[in-house]
Amino acid sequence: MAKIFEGQLSAAGLRFVIVVSRFNSFITERLYQGAMDALTRSGADPDQIDLIRVPGAWEVPLAAAEVARQKRYDAIICLSCVIRGETPHFDYVAGEAAKGVSQVSSATGIPVAFGILTTNTLEQAIDRAGAKSGNKGFDAAMTAIEMANLLRILRQAN
Repeated sequence: MAKIFEGQLSAAGLRFVIVVSRFNSFITERLYQGAMDALTRSGADPDQIDLIRVPGAWEVPLAAAEVARQKRYDAIICLSCVIRGETPHFDYVAGEAAKGVSQVSSATGIPVAFGILTTNTLEQAIDRAGAKSGNKGFDAAMTAIEMANLLRILRQAN
């Protein structure tokens, strides 16, 4: 029978950092509150959760990379919101933010949860920040918890 490895949804004893952009703060503050709700409901000690604020989505990967290199956190939660406009700017920012966050996780072995909304409209962003579609900040935090626990298990299995 195959051995099954699976992360738990308990944040007790884990240390997190949340990287939040200030641009579109009406949305990103809701994402941040959702992430904090998920972490504390799952047993995280609020004193073990740090917050880094950056200007926008473009800067999120750099801040995440810096704290990942420091190896002080069990997981990083990245929260931002990019809303499509009338120019191709959206494509560049959204694509590079996604690629940058992914590269941080791959390069450092630290779980980096992707809570960067990329929406066509403000209404879609509102829906994903606590309205009809739930709160993607909450979802990103739950992913971070599960992955931090899973990596602990995998690293201890050796």
